[in-house]
Amino acid sequence: MKEILKSKKLNNVAYDVRGPVLDAANAMEAAGAKILKLNIGNPGAFSFEAPSCILDAMSSTLPISEGYCDSKGLLEAREAIAAYDKMKGIEGVGVNDIYTGNGVSELITMCMQGLLDCGDEILIPSPDYPLWTGAATLSGGTVVHYICDEKSDWMPDIADIKSKITPRTKGIVIINPNNPTGALYSLDILEQIAQVARENGLIIFSDEIYDRLLMDGRSHTSIASIAPDLFVITLNGLSKSHLIAGYRCGWMSLSGNKGIAKSYVEGLNMLSSMRLCSNVPAQRAIKPALENIHATDYLLKPGGRIYEQRKAICEALDKIDGISYVQPKAAFYVFPKIDAKRFNITDDEQFVLDFLREKQVLLVHGGGFHWEQPDHFRIVFLPESSILTESMAKLGDFLKTYRQA
Repeated sequence: MKEILKSKKLNNVAYDVRGPVLDAANAMEAAGAKILKLNIGNPGAFSFEAPSCILDAMSSTLPISEGYCDSKGLLEAREAIAAYDKMKGIEGVGVNDIYTGNGVSELITMCMQGLLDCGDEILIPSPDYPLWTGAATLSGGTVVHYICDEKSDWMPDIADIKSKITPRTKGIVIINPNNPTGALYSLDILEQIAQVARENGLIIFSDEIYDRLLMDGRSHTSIASIAPDLFVITLNGLSKSHLIAGYRCGWMSLSGNKGIAKSYVEGLNMLSSMRLCSNVPAQRAIKPALENIHATDYLLKPGGRIYEQRKAICEALDKIDGISYVQPKAAFYVFPKIDAKRFNITDDEQFVLDFLREKQVLLVHGGGFHWEQPDHFRIVFLPESSILTESMAKLGDFLKTYRQA
């Protein structure tokens, strides 16, 4: 019989956070191995529990959540999001400017599908959260990666951004706080990005899913709050800050100069309607969650799990010869650099696969985040501190003899 082939649209699409190395890990598990998975930012897998106010709100409203709702979302949820945006300094966001989604992931895809024609370009950071690149590519767009500079605490390189703008560039994506680096963008950098968008007529897509996962007393500035004259789409949700990744609860808000985007908004409305609506029970969590935005702050302070686990992973990395890193300021990821020349690493995916097979610890290679050099990898520091310390001791032991052929 004739072979059934995948669509050619998928030829340049990858999501290596759940890619071939994970497939190898799953095969090892099926054969009886115990794998420590440091590849996915999934709090529920590491015994984090959602605030009771969310669980109570969802369970008590299940009987009235059985039907579809408005394609943009429940009114009470969108009202709560609008109030949150106002608190963040984002003006002019009404309930009709808000779309709830089955996680931010669905909304990223919707944004790209509604915007990009074949050949249109969009600027996305390197390293990136790979769903942005995959969604843009699948939508027919051409992704142009701009560099975030490790030597400058992983801030976007403004000169590099400017050098990559062409007449086909339609928008720029920022991920702040950043996955995979844990960087938190400065006000100066945000103002410079806004000015670049202003001068070139670009949409700004700001992925802010980690804006409530900040450490060391830091605060987050939403780029939409400092650019009310620009058309900005801000994406956020509860998966990380309120520890309910499995509930798939996200949203996006449209702000600024919406008058120039009427056609695009029509497209978003169509795409939103086509999927009927997002998960209604999960939407019931939005109002109580945003009324209790500090419910998980204790995790981020000295003595709290995330804070102490960041400390543990950094101290463990300090002990490994040939590894350096920038301490993350937010989220729960660190993106260490490995001395590729010293270990003769030319294939970073092979490096993490070899480490997995020898030590049963699963990481994600830097290339999975569209980082071109084979010299980085991402660690999720959600496991308990003792487990993180043990895993990095295994990495140190592995590197004592590891050299790629």
